[in-house]
Amino acid sequence: MKRLLLPLTLLLFLVLEGTAMDFLPKEWLLADYYIIPHWVLVVLTYIAIFYDFDSTYYCVLYGIIFGLLIDLIYTDMLGVYMFTYGLVIYITHGLKKLLHSNVFVTLLLTMIAIVTADTTIYVLYSFIQATEMVWESYILMSLLPTLAANVLFALVLYPLLPGKLQEWSESQLKRSNAI
Repeated sequence: MKRLLLPLTLLLFLVLEGTAMDFLPKEWLLADYYIIPHWVLVVLTYIAIFYDFDSTYYCVLYGIIFGLLIDLIYTDMLGVYMFTYGLVIYITHGLKKLLHSNVFVTLLLTMIAIVTADTTIYVLYSFIQATEMVWESYILMSLLPTLAANVLFALVLYPLLPGKLQEWSESQLKRSNAI
């Protein structure tokens, strides 16, 4: 049962991510800003920092699986989120090895992950002409509001999630071998 806690937590945030726009005030939704919730990516960043050891890559595995689920549930194109989340979490896992985990490093890595993922998704959609937004408009109307909203979400999660992830990591990964 303990092994299911992490995937169930990610599944909960996947479902909540789909309803995130309902929590915003209607004035924000009527403006020309696009806020894209990347709550699963934020939780994956926390998993990379607080759950995985340097030699384990559960965050990358969950990034690929839940990226595919996001592609299947919320988008029309298969593989964009799966590729992006897997790559971005792999980079985040590598950067984690260079820095000690605390609130500032967590927020910095979360910001890097969100900017990298959102920009990669925009570039991939631009290549296949799924978006017509120009680069300057994308930065001002989509990337900056998305970054602000997701960093705020990461701040709300910080008192709740790292302690649980470290507890689960100690109980599950100490006895098992790495992937």
